[in-house]
Amino acid sequence: MRARTFFAAFFSACAAAFLFVAAANAFVVLSARPFVFRSVADVPPKYTAVVPGAGARNGRVSFVFRDRIEGAVSLMEAGRAEKIIVSGDHGRKDYDEVNSALSYMKKVHGISDGDVFLDHAGFSTYDTMYRARDVFCVRDAVIVTQPFHAARCVFIARALGLDAVAYVAPELNRLPRRAKIVWEIRESLARVKAVIDVVSRAKPVYLGEQIPVTGSSAATRD
Repeated sequence: MRARTFFAAFFSACAAAFLFVAAANAFVVLSARPFVFRSVADVPPKYTAVVPGAGARNGRVSFVFRDRIEGAVSLMEAGRAEKIIVSGDHGRKDYDEVNSALSYMKKVHGISDGDVFLDHAGFSTYDTMYRARDVFCVRDAVIVTQPFHAARCVFIARALGLDAVAYVAPELNRLPRRAKIVWEIRESLARVKAVIDVVSRAKPVYLGEQIPVTGSSAATRD
């Protein structure tokens, strides 16, 4: 009887956890859907394009990160954004996503330093959106990312009070299907964490002094 009770409780807990994960994912995806765009022409103009970090090695950005950067530059060229915030992990001297992205933009597109703000403490999507609001004083934004990530970005940003939409960056190189499946699985759990962070009003790892995106980007250089 004890074993039967234990297994019944265990399977009930598993079922409840599954339902919670499914409900959280459905809520995030459906609430964000009206604000996700796949064409530059359809993106409503915003002052700031936010580019979440996505990996860099030896000063070179990953393909995923590069696609996001290219998408942000396309938005600026089309007049859909005036400034870019590149957010990423620069928590160690030997790992620097944001300066790698800036170097790429300057080398490939000759983009002006004054148009790009670097967020060195974007350690997570939640941190990026929170810091966009509280450090960079962003009020409206278009977040440039991949399809699997767009809903979570928009959900978090809008829950934090930003007038935010997402632009799905086109793939310049076809990414492996296996990698996309892994990303989707990880994202299903990340959406649950996003709901918990929003409900619990979690704080980012680091904040710091305000650097309004309407001012000078010089203070974001290191």
